[in-house]
Amino acid sequence: MTRPPGEVRIIGGQWRRSKLPVLDLPGLRPTGDRLRETLFNWLGQDLTGWRVLDAFAGTGALGLEAASRGAQAVRLVERDSRAAASLRQVLARLPGASERVKVDTGDAFAALGQGPFDLVLLDPPFEAELFDRALAAAVPALSAGGWLYLEAPREFSAPAGLRRHRHLKAGLTHAHLFQLENPGA
Repeated sequence: MTRPPGEVRIIGGQWRRSKLPVLDLPGLRPTGDRLRETLFNWLGQDLTGWRVLDAFAGTGALGLEAASRGAQAVRLVERDSRAAASLRQVLARLPGASERVKVDTGDAFAALGQGPFDLVLLDPPFEAELFDRALAAAVPALSAGGWLYLEAPREFSAPAGLRRHRHLKAGLTHAHLFQLENPGA
């Protein structure tokens, strides 16, 4: 595994070009610019009013990108206290971030039980093999028509209740975008 970069940047929205530190922590693998740009092209650039959970926040790049693009309420959940402290420092320097973005040091699975969310972002450490469990916990956390983004080292089919909207393989990462199915359709 290569060493993570020292920083990544928010690529769109009000905080575009803002730097996010990448701590040298086990399992921390920030989502690259290309994948983040693709995700927000898939979702649309304007997330005004959305409620977002970044369940395995790490650098916060995914959740902060959503907030930068107008999400109303973003929750960043990170188990590692050093990474959570770094996220709080980032929020302190981004104008208006502390009003819409909250950082919790804690368990992603507990946070998933506190929906509904319009967008759930799942990028757990690859070696932890939490993908199936995280997907199962995320489905009931979604609002009607809600979106679920998953990064994983392999391709996943849509879990029950979701339809796969998009999939992309970039290097060793598979990016998936699922949407909650409409039960009345």
